Amino acid sequence: MKCRSFRFSLLFISVVLLLAACSSQPQLPKLNPEATIFAFGDSLTYGSGAGRNESYPAVLSQLTGLEVINAGVPGEVSSQGVKRLPGLLDEHLPQLMILCHGGNDMLRQKDLNLTAENVRSMIQTAHERGVSVLMLAVPKPGLFMKPPPFYEEIAGEKGVPIAMEIVPGILSERSLKSDTVHPNQEGYRIMAEEVFQLMKESGLI
Repeated sequence: MKCRSFRFSLLFISVVLLLAACSSQPQLPKLNPEATIFAFGDSLTYGSGAGRNESYPAVLSQLTGLEVINAGVPGEVSSQGVKRLPGLLDEHLPQLMILCHGGNDMLRQKDLNLTAENVRSMIQTAHERGVSVLMLAVPKPGLFMKPPPFYEEIAGEKGVPIAMEIVPGILSERSLKSDTVHPNQEGYRIMAEEVFQLMKESGLI
């Protein structure tokens, strides 16, 4: 039964990847061979539910051969992220920021209009520093695990490549989760592989 469930999980993720590959993404400047990637977010970026070296930024660093800074803070809400981001960007000077934020706002039932403004502000902060942005949408808690529309709307406004299904697809599969809201080691590995694929589609690699 476990084997069958695992095969179903892999099939589900493969379908998600195929759908993502068929969508057109904005094109971003190709990363320099010595570029730094900045992964910014909350516990999904930090890697809660797995070892520190099993987080998606750690695996993405292995896939790209580039430095990927893990700037995830468990429990952080988007208003805190807005305040934390500028100093970190100025310190690390990345060429690319991968933004995955807003999940804790939804868990705490905060006003999603404010969440959207905070996400928009974080992207603007990066763009003002010449940093490209790639975004991962986070689903609202519930049966269907669907991200709020504001993620896609902001991505269109800002010309940012976005993955609407990576995180929802993983969190919809029990075999890929360590608890109710976090992936396990395998989930983070798939997350990193899908982000790597999105980077290719966006011209970054």
